[in-house]
Amino acid sequence: MNAPKTQTLPPCPMCKRPGLREFRPFCSKRCADADLGNWFSGAYAVPGDPVDPEALSPGERDADD
Repeated sequence: MNAPKTQTLPPCPMCKRPGLREFRPFCSKRCADADLGNWFSGAYAVPGDPVDPEALSPGERDADD
């Protein structure tokens, strides 16, 4: 019989420690929460073309205020 292969997880994207399957791709809940906080705060953004404010509906224009 062949022994099962162990899968090496990539390092945590926040702190570079070894990742854990439970928090994949992170090493801990703390790093996962820190990453989520970066998304919520706007520290991460998906690039895209600028949007003309006139093309937005009134509700979308007011959402950023």
